[in-house]
Amino acid sequence: MCGICGQYNFGTREPVVPETIRRMSDSIVHRGPDDEGFHIDGPLGLGFRRLSIIDLAGGHQPMTDQEESVWVVFNGEIYNFPEIKAELEGYGYKFRTQSDTEVLVHGYKKWGVEVFNHLNGMFGVAIWDVAKKRLVLARDAFGIGSGVSTPPATGTVNSCV
Repeated sequence: MCGICGQYNFGTREPVVPETIRRMSDSIVHRGPDDEGFHIDGPLGLGFRRLSIIDLAGGHQPMTDQEESVWVVFNGEIYNFPEIKAELEGYGYKFRTQSDTEVLVHGYKKWGVEVFNHLNGMFGVAIWDVAKKRLVLARDAFGIGSGVSTPPATGTVNSCV
């Protein structure tokens, strides 16, 4: 099972210190020894540790679209991703990987947070919408996938799952 981590300074809008995200990622290396990735965007930092299962060559995260307007870190499995992928391709979305993570990228662009109503699977996910400066944290309806943190009164969310 992969691991995701991040920090969002939504209250202060202070830039995330990249080393903080690296240390968070290092603390969950046991969750994903095969790959790591990071995305820093001002007050937001995302980290990812990968245990390669699907699309061994193309599933690097954080994953984004061609325009870099949506960034996703994802832990879990979308069982119906081939069907969702086919539907999104019908709408004209182009896929660069065979990873189930990419259906979250394009699905969010098509349906917004309603993407979660299309998913059958177990997961924990963070989606960063660059234009809206919005962080979406979610997990599957049954809570099988990794949990997410709730914002404390300080205006900063820190999470490692």
